[in-house]
This record gives sequence, structure tokens and C-alpha cells, in this order.
Amino acid sequence: MTDVLLKCERLTRRWGGIVAVNEVSLALASGEVHAVIGTNGAGKSTLINLLSGEIAPSSGAVELLGQDISAWSQPRRARAGLGRSYQRNTIYPGFSVFENCRLAAQARRPRAWRWWQSALACEETNEAARAAAQRAGLAELLDRSAGLLSHGQKRQLEIAMCLATAPRVLLLDEPLAGMGAEETERMLALLAELKAGQAMLLVEHDMDAVFRIADRITVMVNGAVIASDAPEGIRANADVQAAYLGGH
Repeated sequence: MTDVLLKCERLTRRWGGIVAVNEVSLALASGEVHAVIGTNGAGKSTLINLLSGEIAPSSGAVELLGQDISAWSQPRRARAGLGRSYQRNTIYPGFSVFENCRLAAQARRPRAWRWWQSALACEETNEAARAAAQRAGLAELLDRSAGLLSHGQKRQLEIAMCLATAPRVLLLDEPLAGMGAEETERMLALLAELKAGQAMLLVEHDMDAVFRIADRITVMVNGAVIASDAPEGIRANADVQAAYLGGH
């Protein structure tokens, strides 16, 4: 695999006698959507938390853009090009779409040395916010309060906030959760457009969507990887059928 932007080697997380993630290795390549699937409790969200730096691994390593980031904090990883979204919306509902994106962009470009100047005066940050909103399909809603957006638009805003930090890698935790058919189609079109030049890890329960959008699928059971292949290979894998896809 060429142009790997993020990878982990034998990543493990234990809590006492419970092994939530068990020696997981994977690589995320530029221009690809890499989906991670599994039943509830398989370790998918814990894996994202390990990759993003929200929790520390018990063992194993994480590498971003060729550099070992295993000991880095979550903010440092974010500044280095790692963006993530959560299962639940983490927007600021009382602020506008633009303000949400501007705050995210500002976190990526801190200007503590200009304490006398309003952050609103930073055109670089403002432009990054507008560009992120446009890429996420929210250019016409910049002035709308985030709390008034539809569920699907709030998920788009979360992605826009990630984009405002100029990430090279996106970690998306169930971005389609709670969406209707029309909103799902819009989100899938957005993800397909965004993958160019970036690596994307997608945790999702909507199997139809996963097999449509993913270039590679990794299947987890009880914290461990049982298969990792192109979608066609996963469909035909007997272990995956038995453990997750119900034999279909």
C-alpha cells in the first residue's frame, strides 16, 4: 500500500482483565475510505479513541505521516493533521455555522502572541472556516444557528469543523447514525468527495452504506481483527459471515 498517512501496529487497550482492543494493526492510505465494522462491544470506538489520542494504549504504536505519535496528546495529534467526529454531535448549538467552523479553525491556528487583536480579525482563520463549510455543503447556511440545523446538517457541520483544522486523516465515528434515506445519500456523496487527498477511517453500522463507500473493510470481533480486505473479499469471507453478517 502506498501513501499511508496513518497506521497502527499491534495496538492494545486493557482495563484490568478486559481487553477492549487486542493487537490491532491497520493502515489508512490517502484517497481511501477504510471502514471498521463489528457488533456492539467489538472495540471500534475504543480503536478510534486510541488513534485520536483520547485514551492511551496499553501497548502498540500509532504513526501519523511517518512519525510515531503514540505518546502525543489529542490536541497535538489534531494540530498535526488528525481530525475526528463523534457518535454524538459535539457542535456549539448557540453559535452560527460559521462561528462553529471558525472556532475549530482557530484551534488549529492559535495566535496567542496577538492577544490584543480580536480572533474575528484573522482573515486566514475566517477563510478556513468558510472553505470548510463550503466543502461540507453548508455554504448557504453560514449565518444559521447550529441548534436550528436538521440532524443531517449537524453531522455535516461536525465534518466541516474537522475540515477547518486542515486534517490529513479523518476518523468518523458513525456519521450516518440517526439519518433518513435522503440525509444518508447526501452524507455518502460528501464522504466520497472528501476522500481525495485524505485518508478516512469510518466506523458505521449501516452495512449497505459501508459496502457502497468503503475501499477496504476491517472486521472486529471481541476487540480483535478477524478479517481486512476489499468489500468483495469481506462479503465472501466465511469467518465474517459466521461472526457478523449472519451468513448472507
